[in-house]
Amino acid sequence: MTDRSVILAVGASVLAFVFVLELVRRRRLREEYSLLWLVTAFAMLIVSAWRDLLHGLAAAVGIAYPPNLLFLLAALFSLAILLYFSTVITRLTQENKEIAQQVALLRYELERLRTEQERQPQHPHQPDAVGD
Repeated sequence: MTDRSVILAVGASVLAFVFVLELVRRRRLREEYSLLWLVTAFAMLIVSAWRDLLHGLAAAVGIAYPPNLLFLLAALFSLAILLYFSTVITRLTQENKEIAQQVALLRYELERLRTEQERQPQHPHQPDAVGD
């Protein structure tokens, strides 16, 4: 791996790490979701900065050009993050559906009680026996 590609890979990893931290600081990304991105950026930083590790992993996997391993790892981490977010979205969708059903039932019950109250005859105010 050439020096320029190492510098580019390390720079991109550090930039991603700082960007995620900044998103968390500005409350644009929750901490629980930032951990996946931070782990990904850190793993990419380690693999791209540690040449022997990158070359050893590439040889073990059978990849002839070690920088391709960086792209493969980035794609795999991205897929893992997408899968995690898909499970979160699925859970939130189910919770929203259940909440909407509960709200609909509460609205129905409220309307039923209002209708029932309107049908009952209005009793004139009866004075208290003690106070009057």
